[in-house]
Amino acid sequence: MDKYEVKLSFIIVNFNGMLDTLALIDSVYKAKLKFSHEIIVIDNGSKNNEFEAIKMRYPSIKGLYHTENLGFAGGNNLGIDIAVGDYFYFINNDTLLPKEASAEIAGMMTFLAMHPWVGGLSPKILFDEPENTLQFAGSTPLTKLTLRNKQLGYGELDKGQYDELRPIPYLHGAAMMLPKQVIQRVGKMPTFYFLYYEELDWSVTIRQSYELFYYPGAHIYHKESASTGRDSPLKMFYLSRNRIIFAARNCKGSDKVYALIYLVFLAGMWQALKLTIQGQLTLLGAHLRGMGSGLSWFQNVR
Repeated sequence: MDKYEVKLSFIIVNFNGMLDTLALIDSVYKAKLKFSHEIIVIDNGSKNNEFEAIKMRYPSIKGLYHTENLGFAGGNNLGIDIAVGDYFYFINNDTLLPKEASAEIAGMMTFLAMHPWVGGLSPKILFDEPENTLQFAGSTPLTKLTLRNKQLGYGELDKGQYDELRPIPYLHGAAMMLPKQVIQRVGKMPTFYFLYYEELDWSVTIRQSYELFYYPGAHIYHKESASTGRDSPLKMFYLSRNRIIFAARNCKGSDKVYALIYLVFLAGMWQALKLTIQGQLTLLGAHLRGMGSGLSWFQNVR
């Protein structure tokens, strides 16, 4: 196939998760997509070269094995460098496409083609288990002080109550589609977060020139946190760190000062107290190191 004929590029980052990645690719093939596409897998520092094992099962995939873990953004950016489709669909390796994916994804691409002022879409995201349970149906903006927001529909049964197309402030990192030309204009994902908040920061940049939408006409299933763990020290470290970095980069004037005070001296210390009382000393250490790393980053760039 000539490279200019590729309509969609799936970009999948793998990290010690070959079984999940194989299951996702299986779901892509089972969907019998009726448009030209390519599947790109970036093995992002797995202990062993899982890309070659995946390619043995699916010789048509593209991608590479990188010996160093470059983080969520770094891995996806390697995929961007390889992709040649008109649209890029970034999906977590712990997701699964539904059997209706061909028509749904075609609808997403058609919507983007007809609305060039839209910079990206995230579909309805359902938990793989329990059945028919929503994870994402859009979100509210982050508050200026706490930098918290709400994912609409989270934990609710999907009864069609979120089947309305709506603008959203941020794309969801588990599933987001962007036109290639948008990325060429705004640039690739910021890499300094390593894990968590990259898509939020990227969304802020994209929204300077475009709008973002929740697209309920398509859906995907998400196993969630298969590679990091629900309450792992890794997750705790980067969430604690990256909230501070996001505030330092995206809050302005007095909002930045108040947000940093809240994150460090109120929310940060309260989280530390709770972990201490619960005896979760490993998570406590990760939390404190994360806050320290975030403050150090802020000091070095301001």
